[in-house]
Amino acid sequence: MPLEQRVHTALGMRVTSWRGHGPGPAVVCVHGAGVSSRELLPFVRVLGATHDAWSLDLPGFGRSEKPAEPLTLETLADAVADWLAVTGLERPCLLGGSFGCQVVVDLAARHPGLAGALVLTGPTVDPHARTPVRVVGQWLRNSVGESPRMAPLNVADYLDAGPRRVLASFGASMRDRIEDKLPHVAEPVLVVRGGKDRMVSQAWAEEVTRLLPRGRLVVMDGLPHMVPYRDPRGLAREVAAFLEEVAA
Repeated sequence: MPLEQRVHTALGMRVTSWRGHGPGPAVVCVHGAGVSSRELLPFVRVLGATHDAWSLDLPGFGRSEKPAEPLTLETLADAVADWLAVTGLERPCLLGGSFGCQVVVDLAARHPGLAGALVLTGPTVDPHARTPVRVVGQWLRNSVGESPRMAPLNVADYLDAGPRRVLASFGASMRDRIEDKLPHVAEPVLVVRGGKDRMVSQAWAEEVTRLLPRGRLVVMDGLPHMVPYRDPRGLAREVAAFLEEVAA
């Protein structure tokens, strides 16, 4: 389905988003480190048939405004919080992909009540692998399982952001201690792991779920790290079922 492109101002910066006008509750998608909404739009198109589905480009990435200096993870989370206020979305489900999980967890921990639920798809970074060498190794092992059609999207995203901003986002991801924030997330959370994800181990996905007061884990067999791109329909089914469960 066609998506509507929107532009709002959050924390004084232009933030571009895409929206699918489905009748169900709102789901807002937040992308990973160094990239943009490009890899999430296939999922938004599918989910937008049944839900009010959004994906936004964080400031500094994609088609959003590029501030002079790279933003911290906390400022990115604050920008999403301000964007929610500007758009008038009340307690939507926030879906993070990879580093986007860290952004939405930080938001939920520091801005309780803004989100109604969270979906963490491929949550990074495993504290036991929080070194550049290990993360690069995981990324290389995982990349062979990703769709080759994603490579030109990554290249376009990295060119849009520029090397300084891309490296800063990966550095923010590495420094963030998401494990310390998870116990402070009061909302119901669905943790999603691809069964062949080489960046998020089964043990780490289970630990994330255990640390969450209201967490539940779903493993989608045969999928790599970027579940929203590889199986948007399957993920949409899981998200829809989770939101029905939350609303019951």
